[in-house]
Amino acid sequence: MTDFDFAARVERVEPSATLAISNLANELEAEGIDVVDLSVGEPDFDTPANIKEAAKASLDAGDTSYTSSNGVPELREAIAAKLQADGIDCTADNVIVTPGGKQALYEIFHTLIDQGDEVALLDPAWVSYEAQAKMAGADLARVDLSPYGFQLEPALDDLAETVSDDTELLVVNSPSNPTGAVYSDAALEGVRDLAVDHDITVISDEMYQDITYGVEPTSLATFEGMEDRTITVNGFSKAYAMTGWRLGYFCAPEDFVSQAGKIQSHSVSCAVNFVQHAGIEAIRNTDDAVVEMRDAFRERRDMLADLFADHGVDVPVGDGAFYMMLPVDDDDQAWCEGAIEDAHVATVPGSAFGTPGYARISYAASQERLREGVERLADHDYI
Repeated sequence: MTDFDFAARVERVEPSATLAISNLANELEAEGIDVVDLSVGEPDFDTPANIKEAAKASLDAGDTSYTSSNGVPELREAIAAKLQADGIDCTADNVIVTPGGKQALYEIFHTLIDQGDEVALLDPAWVSYEAQAKMAGADLARVDLSPYGFQLEPALDDLAETVSDDTELLVVNSPSNPTGAVYSDAALEGVRDLAVDHDITVISDEMYQDITYGVEPTSLATFEGMEDRTITVNGFSKAYAMTGWRLGYFCAPEDFVSQAGKIQSHSVSCAVNFVQHAGIEAIRNTDDAVVEMRDAFRERRDMLADLFADHGVDVPVGDGAFYMMLPVDDDDQAWCEGAIEDAHVATVPGSAFGTPGYARISYAASQERLREGVERLADHDYI
């Protein structure tokens, strides 16, 4: 058998902890064990019917060929119109449509980052940020938000001490995966000030923008001085329950789009044609379904927080996404492994996000399953 000499970029990266837990849950379920899976960030709703019908109509119309690499013009125009409504100065020429949000991030990191460049992350940070940065050759600088209830505003002094003129890129994710935190305008103004002072490019990952509860998140690119240094990432997976469709996008200055487009054209070529046509329908005609799913997530969030409170556990409650961080033992990896093996409840260790001592709970599950999960954890003395 060939003894491969693996590239350093891949050996720097750990497998996805989220998918590892999910795979373990699948193995137990294959053995006939009922697992309450609260690990994967995937809406439990079906894709709205009008989106599926649009995909079928697109297939029937013969939309099965390659598209222009950056995306179908009509979809890029619809995305630009959405971003303009959010206050971002954007045209279709600023948009690249990608096969999922991860591909968008991959292209951004590999367009900007050279070996040894510094990337700053706000912990707890979604696991793929670290992996993508390392694959691009970056060195990481990290700011821990856990002492501040996962909010950014009180941590601005820490961020100011962390970033410098050597920082190439800062990643901001609001609403946040894994905490659900929505960062205040004052926090984003602080980011703006630091980015301008140190000439830092910022990724604003707004994948959960349409899943918020009682707050309206502000797009970072709308702040003065951020128009030409912000790359806004979003997609269709979460708000429209389209995880398996693999459709995302980013908006950036045209010179950046020109360079990132090289990576798109030489890797994935383009997003799937008929899926892009379904995306047009999603953006233009699916507001009611988005609101319905968001209302359901809010009810689940409130119920889950109450259930933990009934067991004496105070869990920080965010204003967006569908996650919360449950305080657990310092060895959160062992806690999560025990929870799935003993209580058959799947969660993700906080250390995977850079913040030990927590387990991420996804409440993208029915109220019945959430209740069952909490009861099992309590019955096996995990809470």
